[in-house]
Amino acid sequence: MAASIAACRPATAMLGLSIREISQALREGRVSATELCKKCINQLQRTHYLNAYITITEEKAMEQAQRSDNRLQTGKPLGPLDGIPFSVKDNFCTEGIETTCASNMLKGYIPPFNATVVQKLLDQGAVLVGKTNLDEFAMGAGSTDGVFGPVRNPWSYATPYRERSRGDPDSDWAITGGSSGGSAAAVASLSSFLALGSDTGGSTRNPGSLCGVVALKPTYGLLSRHGLIPLVNSMDVPGIMTRSVYDAATVLRILQGRDERDSTTVQAPSTPPSLPEHFDIKDLCVGIPKEYHAPGMSKETLTQWSRVAAMFEKAGARVQEVSLPHTQHSIVCYHVLCCCEVASNMARFDGLEYGHRSAVDSSTDAMYATTRHEGFNNVVRRRILAGNYFLLKKNYAQYFVKAQQIRRLIAEDFKRVFRSGIDVLLTPTTLGDAACYSDFIQEDNRTRSAQEDVFTQPVNMAGLPAITVPTVLSHRGLPIGLQLIGQALQDWKLLTVAHWMEQQLKFPMIHFHEASNEIEVDSAIRECRHTVGP
Repeated sequence: MAASIAACRPATAMLGLSIREISQALREGRVSATELCKKCINQLQRTHYLNAYITITEEKAMEQAQRSDNRLQTGKPLGPLDGIPFSVKDNFCTEGIETTCASNMLKGYIPPFNATVVQKLLDQGAVLVGKTNLDEFAMGAGSTDGVFGPVRNPWSYATPYRERSRGDPDSDWAITGGSSGGSAAAVASLSSFLALGSDTGGSTRNPGSLCGVVALKPTYGLLSRHGLIPLVNSMDVPGIMTRSVYDAATVLRILQGRDERDSTTVQAPSTPPSLPEHFDIKDLCVGIPKEYHAPGMSKETLTQWSRVAAMFEKAGARVQEVSLPHTQHSIVCYHVLCCCEVASNMARFDGLEYGHRSAVDSSTDAMYATTRHEGFNNVVRRRILAGNYFLLKKNYAQYFVKAQQIRRLIAEDFKRVFRSGIDVLLTPTTLGDAACYSDFIQEDNRTRSAQEDVFTQPVNMAGLPAITVPTVLSHRGLPIGLQLIGQALQDWKLLTVAHWMEQQLKFPMIHFHEASNEIEVDSAIRECRHTVGP
């Protein structure tokens, strides 16, 4: 190699590399794990205004990085993620590290174990730099409703937005989407090479789209939910956020598979050792669901949806319109089922065994009621109340049973379409680019979630894999992403198509506006990639 990573200045050039690129540099000794970890921590601190992190684990991270260096120096790395900094949404349990779900209810809670997916990353030598911000208990579509404050979209501070924004970006910044907004912001702002989120109705794909990162929601059961504090058990899936599809595939291979502590997990199907660099698109059939032409979709999103569909067709793929007729009922159905499972899951937070406990002790009932009032925000309390209402004996058949029946019809729609010969579905991920915070908070959480999850939520109802791929910057300078939906347990095929799509789109690297040497950053990244590999 003619050039070294160390020659790539400034630090953001190194942090902008893919996992594959930086892993190769670590193995060849052109950068150390401790140096890389320190650069991520510094970047995290430089971008603290994004409020992407709740907890920074600098001391533990540096210890992990030092152990990684010891392994790398002896030529015995644990795997492709050895020495790679990552972050975790703060609803995954982390041993010895506070896990809050961005709620007063769990402030100060320190789990005695790691979530399975977190442990698998640590077992590969990955370096945990922090826990990321979210909507309280993952209930939201903007990452604006947690007790630690809203997360800001890194692209609000990038050159394209700053140059095109009419207002003051410091006060009129864009949201990240939610509920995994902190994880998306961490990856987009170059402080983590990968991040874990959770996806119940689109909570990784939504912020992935709005923050311009790749966000994968695997098939339900392919990744363990053990240690993920539950929202909706029948739909929750750990999500993967990276800056490239290839990196998402690398992480998926490590995390997938059975877990004896999660009875819903399934055996991972056999897959090739890596994604193909060249893929013959001519054998592919891409479906365009006509019901996804939803009211409120921006003209730019529609334009990009049409453009990418035409791109597939021009390359030789067959593109055809399909119908998913029960999609229109999905949001209402989801609301009922979500609230029912929330009411059940939140019952464990009573102030007795862990978490917040009210000082009111006049009676057990008073302690319960006051604890839950103090510990939960309005969004969580409303969903609990709604869920208990739906589950009343007199309402059970009318709401819960009916919603389960419609859920089955939604899943059957997808099965019928895939049986007809469709390989993947191409849809928008969100209605448009990221809303300004001042506009977003004008509506309540329930309304916002219904609007933002319209394209993503049906996938969770059916348990299918889906991925968001960054597509283009809008006229405002904010990312727009598109979603690919695959068949159950065909995650690898989905990733292969997404990888091809990503190669054609060439989404730009973020440049923070305050950097005076953006041209140097861009050229340095290109030079590093030229010397490190594709």
